[in-house]
Amino acid sequence: MSSATTPPTALSNEDMVRLVETLRGADSVELKLTVPEPHQRSTLLALELDPLEAQIRQVFFFDTPDLALDAAGVVVRARRIKDKGGDSIVKLRPIVPSELSEDLRLSKAFRVEVDALPGGFVCSATLKGTPDAADVLRAARGTLPLRKLFSKEQRELFVAHAPEGTGFDDLVLLGPIFVLKLRFEPPELDRRLVAEIWLYPDGSRILELSTRCETNEAFQVAALTRAYLVERGVDLSGEQETKTRKALEYFARELKESQK
Repeated sequence: MSSATTPPTALSNEDMVRLVETLRGADSVELKLTVPEPHQRSTLLALELDPLEAQIRQVFFFDTPDLALDAAGVVVRARRIKDKGGDSIVKLRPIVPSELSEDLRLSKAFRVEVDALPGGFVCSATLKGTPDAADVLRAARGTLPLRKLFSKEQRELFVAHAPEGTGFDDLVLLGPIFVLKLRFEPPELDRRLVAEIWLYPDGSRILELSTRCETNEAFQVAALTRAYLVERGVDLSGEQETKTRKALEYFARELKESQK
C-alpha cells in the first residue's frame, strides 16, 4: 500500500507518452494540487475564498479492516451533501481505458477520468449511484444493509473487481470525513476552480485545488491554471497528499487501535 503523501517530481519522457495514450481513452481530466498545511491559510486569502460560502459534505468510506479493497484498486464510498442529497460510487483505480468493457463505457452513470497532479497522474473509472441521503446515514449507522446504497450495476462491478470472497457484508465504515467545498471562477482565468478542505479527526487537513477540463485541452489548461496560481503566490512545490488514501489509512489505524 503506497503512502498518502507523494513528493512532486517532473514526469519522465516515458510518463508523458503514457499520459497522452491514457488521455485518448478518458472522458475528462481533473487537474489537482494539494497545498501544504503551513500555506493553506495564505492560499485561501490569496484566492479570496470565503469559507461561509462552502458546501458541506460528509464522506463515508467502506473497506475491510486491512484495506483489502484499496490494495485491489477498488474504492467504495458514499456521501451526504447539504441541500443536494446523497450519492455512492464504486471506483476502480488505476485502470487502462482500453481494457474496459463496452457495456460499462455506454453506461450514463460511468465515467473514466484522469487525475493529474504535479509529478504524476492516475486514470480511474467511476460508477455512480444516487441513494437518498437519509439512507446513506442509516447504512453508516448499521440500520440499513450497505448494499442497499448501490445499484445492481454497481454491485456487479464490485463483485467483478473486489478480492475473491469479499462482499459488502465484509466491509466496515471508515469515516466519516467532513469536507468543505467551494466553487469559484476567477475573471482572470475564465474557468471554474474548486477548493476542497478535508477535515480529519486528528486536526489535520488537506486543501485541494482542482479544475476539470476536456482531454484535448489538458496541457493548455494546466499551464494557464499554474500561471494563475503562481501569480498569487500559491505554493506548487509541496508534497502531494491523496485525500482518499489518507482517510482510509487514518480510520483503519484508528479501528485497529480500538480493537486492542
